[in-house]
Amino acid sequence: MTRTNLRTYTPEFRGEAVKLVLEQGLSLEDAAQRLSISKGTLSNWVMAAKRGTTAAAPGSRSVADLEAEVAGLRKELATERMEKGVLKKATAYFARESLPGTRN
Repeated sequence: MTRTNLRTYTPEFRGEAVKLVLEQGLSLEDAAQRLSISKGTLSNWVMAAKRGTTAAAPGSRSVADLEAEVAGLRKELATERMEKGVLKKATAYFARESLPGTRN
């Protein structure tokens, strides 16, 4: 048995379809009929969203996730800046030591 009428949907479309059911309270039947998709397909998307296994659409990350990422990146940047400063000082020290007549 082969399927000849396979349709692909963008992650944005899937996310909006799930929002119709979960956030706006439409039934699976009503939402599927409005979007012209099968009830089974929409049901699969809703169940995946409830489990949290859906592929994230661009811009669909939560604020808490984004804040955690920003905090981690700030910490990493501070570490990199500190290491850069240490390397600058070490480079200056060894450059001065290697010049003739500058040793104490």
